[in-house]
Amino acid sequence: MRICSLLPSATEILFALGLGDSVLGVTHECDFPAEAAKKQPLIRPRVDPAATPAEIDRQVTELVSRGESIYAVDAELLGRVSPDLIVTQDLCHVCAASPEDLATALTRLPRQPRVLSLTPHSLRDVWDDIRRIGDATGRRREAQALAITLEQRVAAIEMTTAQLRPRVRVVCLEWLDPFYCGGHWVPEMVVKAGGEDLLGRVGEPSFRVTAELIAESAADVIVVMPCGYNLARTKAECRIESLPSSWAGLPAVRQRRVYAADANSYFSRPGPRLADGVAILAEIFYPGKNLAAVPEQSFAQL
Repeated sequence: MRICSLLPSATEILFALGLGDSVLGVTHECDFPAEAAKKQPLIRPRVDPAATPAEIDRQVTELVSRGESIYAVDAELLGRVSPDLIVTQDLCHVCAASPEDLATALTRLPRQPRVLSLTPHSLRDVWDDIRRIGDATGRRREAQALAITLEQRVAAIEMTTAQLRPRVRVVCLEWLDPFYCGGHWVPEMVVKAGGEDLLGRVGEPSFRVTAELIAESAADVIVVMPCGYNLARTKAECRIESLPSSWAGLPAVRQRRVYAADANSYFSRPGPRLADGVAILAEIFYPGKNLAAVPEQSFAQL
């Protein structure tokens, strides 16, 4: 089977199911596992990924307001690959090529591939998408085993943290300029890790929030997880000294419980490593209790 993945999380799932050799085209952001980065990129961004958060937000807003796509699909390369299956999504057009972009590219193909579109809003949706990819690729047994393993790992963390008190009051920031709170599966991850998400809404998209609203939240912990950023870039963009002065009275700031996280690996992408993300949050909320194994270099105190 010849497969193209237009979503980094789908690429991770395909490799986890042992289909790496069948993946012939990916996006410019597909970097896990390392072999994925060697595949041909079918997608390129029309915004500058190295720009500041404010500039990225400006470019995205400008393109969207004009009805233009944030990504470009290489239709010529897609035609040369001639895939049997394309895995994409219709959840966030800031995160992947839109269905309209793909549809335009597909009109140039002499043979139409199957298109599997994922739209996860929760952890259960993510685990079920693993099963859907397994069904589409003849790897049903492997997909079921992976999904069950991830479900059980998160359930074990949730069972342990359910006994802990007090519940930690949390703000997760998905973008820094302007501020956005974490959405979709992130508030659910907070709950399963033993926290109370003060701003995010379970299963709903992220949305813009003000510095004043965050200042009034009385958060015990702030986790900075800008969408698409790794830990090093998050730390570079956010330092405790640069936080708004109105946050000085927050318990999180007074007690130095503001953390940078590797969002790109463990929070932004709806794939297998979200289970690691739940473990990371549990460690942040209840440090030293060793509630679950946590990947190295996955978060840092600011």
